[in-house]
Amino acid sequence: MTRVRIDLFSSLDGHTSVGGGPENPMGDDWGPLTTAYVATRTVKERVFGDTSGAGTTGVDDAYAAAFFQGIGAEIMGAAMFGLHSFPDDPEWKGWWGDEPPFGVPVYVLTSTAPRPDVAMQGGTTFRFRDCSVEDVLAEAVAAAGGLDVRVGGGIGTARAFLRAGLVDDLHVAIAPVVLDRGHRVWEDLRGFEHTHRTTIEVAESGTIHVTFTRQDR
Repeated sequence: MTRVRIDLFSSLDGHTSVGGGPENPMGDDWGPLTTAYVATRTVKERVFGDTSGAGTTGVDDAYAAAFFQGIGAEIMGAAMFGLHSFPDDPEWKGWWGDEPPFGVPVYVLTSTAPRPDVAMQGGTTFRFRDCSVEDVLAEAVAAAGGLDVRVGGGIGTARAFLRAGLVDDLHVAIAPVVLDRGHRVWEDLRGFEHTHRTTIEVAESGTIHVTFTRQDR
C-alpha cells in the first residue's frame, strides 16, 4: 500500500532554514543543517553525479539511501520548485538542473496553475496544481503505481500535510547545531507522537535521526 513520506532537517532548537532568494534558495542555514547528509556517498552520487565512491557510508548514508527508495511520485511547494524566483519567465524550469534527482512525476502546488507540464531528463515531469493537499495527494497516489508518495517540502507544504493527518512516515534529521532563527518545524503539531511510533538513532556525525511511523495502515 502506498505510504506518504516526509524527510525534514531541523536544528537542535527545532528550526529549519529560511530561503534566501534566487542566488541562495535554501537560505544561509541550509548548509549547517545538511552537512552530514551532503557528505554521504548516496547524496554525492544521486544528487551531484559523483560516482567515484567518495562519501560517508555510516548511519547518515543509510537514511540518505532510504530517502530515494520506493518513491513513485513527489509533491512540493512552489518555492521548492523555484517559481518565486522567476515567476514571469515561461522558460524557467526550476533550479533542479536539466536532470532533477527525482525520476518520477512531481506535483508542484502553486497558485499560478494551470501551467504546462515540464518534462525533464531522467524521468522527472513537473506538473502544476492549484488545489487542496487532499486532492493533489489523491492524484499523486494514482500516479505512484503502488509505490510511496514523498512530500518534499518546503516546510510550509510539509507542515500542511502533517497538520491534515496525511503523513504515514516522518523522518527528521536533527543536526547538532542551534540556529535560534528560521521556520519552526513543530509548530501546531503537538501530540504527533501519540499517532505515530517513534524511534531515535544517533549517527557518527552527531545527527539525531528521529522517525515517526503510523501504525494503523
